[in-house]
Amino acid sequence: MLALTRKSGERIVVSENIVITVVDIKGDSVRLAIDAPREIKIYRGEIFDSIVTENKQAAVADIQKLDFIKGFGNKK
Repeated sequence: MLALTRKSGERIVVSENIVITVVDIKGDSVRLAIDAPREIKIYRGEIFDSIVTENKQAAVADIQKLDFIKGFGNKK
């Protein structure tokens, strides 16, 4: 992990087409502007974590459904 100190108005360049600018700092809050191509998905951390959790739960449910369906073919 890279930890940087930036002042309001300063930028961080992630790649040629992703730039993060510190817009404002108030107390413990930092307001950032992210300039990136539309095809780059950007999420707040808690939203991303929620998506990952839901995807894992959906995958487990799908596997359980497949196992249930497979069980029908084995009965005679």
